[in-house]
Amino acid sequence: MPELPEVEVTRQRLQPVEGATIQCLTLGKPLRWPLGCEPADLVGCRIGALLRRGKYLWMPLSRQGAPAGGLLWHLGMSGALSWLVPPLPAGPHDHADLHTDRGLLRLTDPRRFGALVWGPAWEAPPVAGMLARLGPEPWDPTLTTARFHAALQGRRVAIKPLLLSGTVVVGVGNIYASDALFEAGIDPRTPAAHVGQAGAARLLESVRRVLSEAIAAGGSSLKDFHGPDGALGHYQRTARVYGRAGEACSRCGGGIQRLVQGQRATYFCPGCQHP
Repeated sequence: MPELPEVEVTRQRLQPVEGATIQCLTLGKPLRWPLGCEPADLVGCRIGALLRRGKYLWMPLSRQGAPAGGLLWHLGMSGALSWLVPPLPAGPHDHADLHTDRGLLRLTDPRRFGALVWGPAWEAPPVAGMLARLGPEPWDPTLTTARFHAALQGRRVAIKPLLLSGTVVVGVGNIYASDALFEAGIDPRTPAAHVGQAGAARLLESVRRVLSEAIAAGGSSLKDFHGPDGALGHYQRTARVYGRAGEACSRCGGGIQRLVQGQRATYFCPGCQHP
């Protein structure tokens, strides 16, 4: 599933679309939510600089210098955006083709959990409602250790599922949560409220480090994800514990174990990670 690193990589590599003018939008099979406008209404709009919020991409639009709303993109569980110059014929899993005067932006999503939604602004409905429950960005300067630690208090849920929820910090997907907890030396089964101030400081630092490394590696390509240029991500090759059950821990030499939390696989080292 594309997580924050994959979406950030997508945003960075879609700079060629910025400044392009929309010629038409063609839609395939319905996605999770309706577009919210007529595709013809987008013709002639100029695309601005893309922004990311969590795992969403916001594409601001303008017409003759005046704001014209924008498009919110979500890659779902198996989606990817491709920038195609020249365009290629659409396949069965291609659900949105945004034709511009510079090339074609295509949303491919085999499982159709992705989304493309128009809104008048990202601070206004319906987009604002989709973003309202997202926690702070990992690098938000207001996300201090004290604030992060306070968000864990009173939470009896295990720390790993809480990280995946995106409420205390957004964008920490399954791969990156396992690796960040390993870096911080925290057992993924630890109740969130039992993580002390020192542990919270280590964990927040580890989340930021792991996500930064993943972005630099182009994200993770386990199944469907690829960048807009078709390049695959390589973080999975150097993951600390994710996907390495039965292998030796790089720190203590003990065996990495796998367990299931909330129907998601968790990988950890019992010798290095403690409650």
